Amino acid sequence: MPKILAPLLAIFLMLGSCSKAPETASAEAAAPVQVATVKRGPIQEVVTAGAVLYPFRQANIVPKISAPVQRFLAQRGDHVQEGQLLAVLESSDLKAAANESEALYQQAQATYQGTTASTMPDDLMKAQADVAYARESLDAAKRLLENRQALLRQGALAQKLVDDADVAMVQARSQFETAQQHLKSLQTVGQSEQIKSARAQMEAAQAHYQSAQAQAAFAEVRSPISGVISDRALNIGEMASSGSAVFSIVDISRVVARASIPVHQAALIRVGKTATISGPGGELSGKVTVVSPAVDPSTTTVEIWVEAANTGEKLTPGITVKISIDAGEIRNALVVPAAALLNSDEGGEKVMVAGSDSLAHEQKVEVGVRSGDDVQILNGVKEGDKVIVDGALGLEDKAKIQVGSGKPADEKKDDKADDKADKK
Repeated sequence: MPKILAPLLAIFLMLGSCSKAPETASAEAAAPVQVATVKRGPIQEVVTAGAVLYPFRQANIVPKISAPVQRFLAQRGDHVQEGQLLAVLESSDLKAAANESEALYQQAQATYQGTTASTMPDDLMKAQADVAYARESLDAAKRLLENRQALLRQGALAQKLVDDADVAMVQARSQFETAQQHLKSLQTVGQSEQIKSARAQMEAAQAHYQSAQAQAAFAEVRSPISGVISDRALNIGEMASSGSAVFSIVDISRVVARASIPVHQAALIRVGKTATISGPGGELSGKVTVVSPAVDPSTTTVEIWVEAANTGEKLTPGITVKISIDAGEIRNALVVPAAALLNSDEGGEKVMVAGSDSLAHEQKVEVGVRSGDDVQILNGVKEGDKVIVDGALGLEDKAKIQVGSGKPADEKKDDKADDKADKK
């Protein structure tokens, strides 16, 4: 029996060794990969970030009076223009007060016009009569003195009578001058004060009337901006309060994306730089309008605003969007395709470099600017290195590789660009 088992055991061992040979051969087989050459050249520096979209302008319309809503002329979602009438509040009492004030104003106007155009008051008329009487008395005293002086020269009259007539004329002149001064005082002071008083009463009545008119006009609720009604808080008959908004209006003809960007990236951005806003509804072209001068200490970021025309209202405020800001061009940068980047187990990013020894060498890299399919490498590779762009996922350091016979990824990209140019 042992003589029979020995040959069988030998045959079995030979078969076992033959079955292990393919496994060893497959373990040593090279992994097929595609590579791209690390080049120096320009790369467009584009800063990207997530942002929240806001309307260009918005307004909460708060009435200036508290009154029930009589009627609405606009609904939620309506497009309205600046100055358009949106609602009317109950204002019967305000209109009545305005009418009363108007009547009082008209009465004050009539009083003022009557004061300026009327004949002189009684005391003024009496003063004029006193002046006329004093003038006549003075003229009579002058004539009496002249007659007596003539008779005195003829020797027909005594000197004492002439002296008495002279005294009478002086008294008459004094009374005339006093009457004139009194008349002048009434004309220049009394009448002027009456006119001033009448004017002041008229102006006060006018101001009261204008105030009442304004209160009545506040019953009309109008839009301060052009835009879309985003909210209407009340229904007809409900009380509109001077402390709460009746309408909310947003102007979305233009939108503003607000993003928080790390300080080192924000340092590259200036107001006026071209930018794009990308969202679910499409892409908008715009410009940077605000670069905050302050850094948020809790996040060490800077707030950036990008404003764009929202043609066709493609994007809706409140959504999350992506902004891309053209920060300029970096010349003479080390550039590799973005497909070459892998996440490192130790944190950060790495590339697999195809060595001249047909092995893949793991190399940690420091990444700079990312622009489309290209990435700037700040540290970790040098110009002329071959980085694996296809087949690197899962490769171990120093794994055996075989570079594909096809064109490298960067050459394929150039061919695609040439094909597009030919088609144009």
